[in-house]
Amino acid sequence: MLIVGELINASRQKIRAAIENQDKASIQQLAEEQAANGADYIDVNAGVFVGKEAEYLKWLVTTVQEAVDTPCCIDSPDPGAIEAALSVHRGTPMINSISMEKERHDALMPIIAGSDYKIVALCMGDAGMPETADARVSIAEELVSNLEKNQIPLDNMYVDPLVQPLSTNDNYGTEFLNSIERVKKQFPGIHTVCGLSNISYGLPERMLLNQTFMVMAITKGLDGAIVNPLDKKMMAAIITAETLAGKDEWCAEYLQAYRQKRFEF
Repeated sequence: MLIVGELINASRQKIRAAIENQDKASIQQLAEEQAANGADYIDVNAGVFVGKEAEYLKWLVTTVQEAVDTPCCIDSPDPGAIEAALSVHRGTPMINSISMEKERHDALMPIIAGSDYKIVALCMGDAGMPETADARVSIAEELVSNLEKNQIPLDNMYVDPLVQPLSTNDNYGTEFLNSIERVKKQFPGIHTVCGLSNISYGLPERMLLNQTFMVMAITKGLDGAIVNPLDKKMMAAIITAETLAGKDEWCAEYLQAYRQKRFEF
């Protein structure tokens, strides 16, 4: 599974303070820890800094890439901030994200068209957050079509069907899982990704809910997640579920994780 390390996000108070204070050491330590624990991309988000997001996002990309070879997932709803971050990024980043919200879609598409970037395609349109699998798949169809027309190959697309809190609707979990399965079947070769922790918002024992939901999503075809790679229980759940789902040839990843004592229960 592709792992995007989620911890360098300015919505977290410690990260916000580190960015404001230009505390490179703290940011770099977190980048190094996430990379060492299995992150394929390091998410960088400075969205709380209205008016300074582009400046701080560039600083985050540069700071992270001074410390690790792992590419960044440039995380912003603002195409201008994404373009600024791309100007200093080395290698092939992930862009999080494009959607079918017209203003965001039309501004970002020229920036990513014809590129080799990995693209998170978020299932959201101007009508708001979709509640059903049908609505999610309908948005995904438009997004995938538009991305293909702009020379983005399926293998570089990561459809995010959008996890919503189970505490607000009993069906949000199953509708998300069904949308993962349908997207994978409808677009062979495409990928799926999500920020999974929203599922447990407002409920007790969030880690238990998140881990269980991750296992369920993997069985439906989820192959990327924006998670905390320092959460050893979550990482163990991912490795084990992928092995049981037939995605780990000869159980090689499972055995390696066991030998490296990366499991925690």
